[in-house]
Parts: sequence; structure tokens; C-alpha cells
Amino acid sequence: MPRYRIDVEYDGAAYAGWQRQAGQPSVQEAIEKAIAAFSGEDVTLRGAGRTDAGVHALGQVAHFDLSRTWYADTVRDAVNAHLGLAGETVSVLGAAEAAADFDARFSARARHYLYRIVNRRAPPALERGRAWHVVRRLDTEAMDDAAQRLLGKHDFTTFRSVQCQAKSPVKTLDRLDVSRTGEIIEIRASARSFLHNQVRSLVGTLKRVGEGAWTAEDVGRALAARDRAACGPVAPPQGLYLVRVDY
Repeated sequence: MPRYRIDVEYDGAAYAGWQRQAGQPSVQEAIEKAIAAFSGEDVTLRGAGRTDAGVHALGQVAHFDLSRTWYADTVRDAVNAHLGLAGETVSVLGAAEAAADFDARFSARARHYLYRIVNRRAPPALERGRAWHVVRRLDTEAMDDAAQRLLGKHDFTTFRSVQCQAKSPVKTLDRLDVSRTGEIIEIRASARSFLHNQVRSLVGTLKRVGEGAWTAEDVGRALAARDRAACGPVAPPQGLYLVRVDY
């Protein structure tokens, strides 16, 4: 039974998240339906990251098994054709036959996320639904300094959703950078894995630093508190992108 890896891009605005949910549109279900439409087989798609409602992806990875062997280009093109017919905002960027033990989720060595902020008075037109609009000018140098306090292995309970199903709140954050180009602020985060809402929680907390409401020391104290109530406001989903998964 051949196993296929696919690399996926999607605009998450129309979906209740990656994971299949009864009565709600999901990216997983949209792709599963497209695979069934061309192959005649019902499959269960496993993704590298369970992105939330409204979150986008530039490089999500998933795998599935079929009973018949297909050319990889045929898989990509056929799935995209059916996604297009269904009006889905999902695209399979590439497909390849994978090793039998490849697992999109558990084989991953690192996940890389990007959060984008449009920092200006005027509301965005082209970026609407794809970035967080923040009117008050943010001090990105202060944000980046505070971000460095969060690197390394920590108990991230403060930055973890109460609905998180991870067995442990301890994670190792390898990268958290804040940079500005004109009106666009980019926050990049990398780790082997993340807790539910962790990146958005970190971004919302760093925004408080950028506004001058918090200092880097406040962020350190929030981390040490290991208390969800100590977290800043959670940033909205539309600015978040799963950029790449390493194996």
C-alpha cells in the first residue's frame, strides 16, 4: 500500500481549522474529499500541524495511503482539480511517494510559523484577513528583546490554551524573532512542536511590550508564573501562517 506525502498551501479564513469537525468545513476534510473523488478511495489524512480556525499555511505537510500506485504528479494535479471544482481555497503544491514509516506529524523535527502584523493607522485592504491590523505604533526592538527571554526549554503553561491536549506544557522554543519592514511586522517562531494557541499567545503578549504596557521583565515573570491568567491577550488567527515543516 503506497504512502503519499503532500505539501499544502491554504487560506484558512473559510475553515474551522485543519482538523475534521462534524458540521463544520475543515482543510482536512476538503482534501480527503478531493482524494476520494479522483481515486475512488476513502482516506484518512494526517497533517503535521492542527492549525486553528482562520490560520493559514504556506507549507503544511500531510500523508495518506492508497491501495493503488499513482504518479506523484497525477496525485497533485488530480487533487487540485477537484479542490478547484469544489471552490476550496486549498492547493497541493507537491506530492511524492513516501516511505511506509513516514508520518507527517510524528516524523517532523521542526515546525516554523510566521505571524504578520500591519502596523499603521489606515485599515488594510489587500492584507485584510491575512494579517493583524494594529493602529498604535509598536516598538519592535523592545518586542524582540522580550522575545529572547522566551527562548529555550520552559514550562509554557502561561502561553497554553486551556483546551490544549498536549501531555506536557514543557516545550523548547528554538526561535522567536521580531522584525519590521515599513508597516509590516513579522514574528517568526520555530520549535519541534507547539502547544495549542502557543504562538498566538506569545504574539499577543509581545504586542503589549510593543505598546509600552509591559517590559521584557514582565514577560519573564509571566512565563515563570506558569499561569494562563498571566498571559497577554491572544492574537487573532488571521495573521498566523504555518510556513514550513522539517523532517
